[in-house]
Amino acid sequence: MADFIFKISPNIVLGSYTANRLGQYALEYGSNFLVIMEPILKECEVAGKITDSLAERKVDYFIFDEIPVVADTETVQAALKLAKSAKVHGVIAVGGGKVLSLAKIVCALYHDSRTIYDCIDGDFVPPKEMLPLICVPTTNRDSFIFTDKAEAADSRSSKAKLIKTQNGLCRLVLWDPNLQIALTEKQVACMSLESLSFAVEGYLSQKANFFSDMIIEKAVQLLGYAMDGTPGLSVTTPQEVLLTQGGCMASLGASCSSFGAANLLSIAINARHAIPRSLTSSILLPHIIEDAASFKVERLAVLARILNAAKEGDSADEAAAALADYVRQKIAKANIPARLKELSLSIDQLSLAVEDAGDLEFINALPRSMTTDDLFEMIKKAY
Repeated sequence: MADFIFKISPNIVLGSYTANRLGQYALEYGSNFLVIMEPILKECEVAGKITDSLAERKVDYFIFDEIPVVADTETVQAALKLAKSAKVHGVIAVGGGKVLSLAKIVCALYHDSRTIYDCIDGDFVPPKEMLPLICVPTTNRDSFIFTDKAEAADSRSSKAKLIKTQNGLCRLVLWDPNLQIALTEKQVACMSLESLSFAVEGYLSQKANFFSDMIIEKAVQLLGYAMDGTPGLSVTTPQEVLLTQGGCMASLGASCSSFGAANLLSIAINARHAIPRSLTSSILLPHIIEDAASFKVERLAVLARILNAAKEGDSADEAAAALADYVRQKIAKANIPARLKELSLSIDQLSLAVEDAGDLEFINALPRSMTTDDLFEMIKKAY
């Protein structure tokens, strides 16, 4: 077994009303910030909570929210230009995955004279200097928040690109369950299933270890409580808090192991066709489980039993099948698409995204060795 080395990069503050203390925490890193914010947050209470907290602590800030459906390299360039011209002390990212990734890239490149295209066209080594980043997620999970990677769509080709960032770039994560008020019930259901897909794929990964296993098993338990209720009255934590706790731990557990084919394909499909990653991951998850049942059935059985998806006395094969059925039942209950063809995409359009996925480094860390042909077979099964 390889040595286990663990260093947590950001400080994590998770709990209700933590966003109200943003100004206090921000002053530890400076007094002039670029706030990159999801545009829809201006229409609800979230934007006010963020700006009020900064204003009360006399923190200077300006907001960048000109973010398209898919955050691309042109958006990165625009945000980076604003940050440099204002000579900011740090960046605060408020929103979902695209906003957090966009902010990570801005912080990574702030002290670099190269453009984003120099970074994605060659072997990019990020500079040692970096701008402090504070993340305020408004969803319950994120693919890259605990990693040294960020994602953006190449404006020239619509291909997904992963950009390496510095370790320790993100200094603080404020995870406040109350900030999820802008999400619809369907979005919450999709994101809950995407969190579960992070957990399942991290648990199955060839890079799984005792630490990621421990984190993921607890994440699955919390997500199960959030989606199904808790046994008896032993846990009285509100659903939105359970989802945030489970999503945070699933994101952390997968980052200590590796993400899998569902996440890989959802990134590529989102960049090329602007389909939400959580929706694609939800559709693919039962097919990921059925594929893995041929080589890691015992691990799937463990997760099925944690979720109470399997019955007492079920064999490992029966438990794995029950886990796939459990996910399909959640998809049906939430009335979200169960097949990729319901996303108004042709199989030819999806094949382009599969080719893009094959160029991303995640393909080298999947639970089993897979080529683009194997990924396309999975797409066809889910279509």
